[in-house]
Amino acid sequence: MLYFLVFLSGIASGFLNVVGGGGSLITLPLLTLLGMDLSIANGTNRIAILMQNITAVRSFYKDKVLPVKLSLLCAIPATIGSIAGTYVVVNIPQTLLKKIVGVLLLVMAFFIIAKPSMWSGQKKERLNVALIVLAFFGIGFYGGFIQAGVGFFFVFFTAVLLGLDLVRNNALKVFIVLLYTPFSLLIFLLNGKVQPLAGVILGAGSMIGAQLGAKFAVKKGVNWLRYILLATVVASGVSYLI
Repeated sequence: MLYFLVFLSGIASGFLNVVGGGGSLITLPLLTLLGMDLSIANGTNRIAILMQNITAVRSFYKDKVLPVKLSLLCAIPATIGSIAGTYVVVNIPQTLLKKIVGVLLLVMAFFIIAKPSMWSGQKKERLNVALIVLAFFGIGFYGGFIQAGVGFFFVFFTAVLLGLDLVRNNALKVFIVLLYTPFSLLIFLLNGKVQPLAGVILGAGSMIGAQLGAKFAVKKGVNWLRYILLATVVASGVSYLI
């Protein structure tokens, strides 16, 4: 029964991660119900992240909304950051880190409400390369050791720094996560922090959710995605703070 719930949570997680973020906030607690400690749940979850993003990237690419060259450029610092983040032992206490992330997510919710135009795509005449490299390294670092909630930071900084609308924004996000996840997963595997069976079951569900999410994103467009993003950002921010 628990494995069936893991499969269902994978569907929900895959959908949410593609259209906004926060899917890991569903899967990580459920994996701990299987008796895993959080570090093993974190590693096992990477299998699902990898599988769902393979599906999502393929769908976005077929629908011609994936900015491939830009995604590859942003993926380089993000991948380096993710490798570092997976290795580094964070000195900030976990409880304090969660509070900081919770506050940042609620600040992001304010921008979603107050500045709807920033999510519709605003072409940047000149890109600040240094700031982009720094931002994506930081996002990758965060994704490397936590992953949960990283999608929100991807969509925020992609909108601010690159001026992409939410559809292309999400396409870029899943492409980058697809590129850096194998490195993080390998590190977790080498340290015995993965339960393959649970990961594959979770991943199978997440591939279904990711396919539904990618089609939903392209079909419904920016306005629908903004409302979903707002709801998931607020819910995730509150969950980190309580």
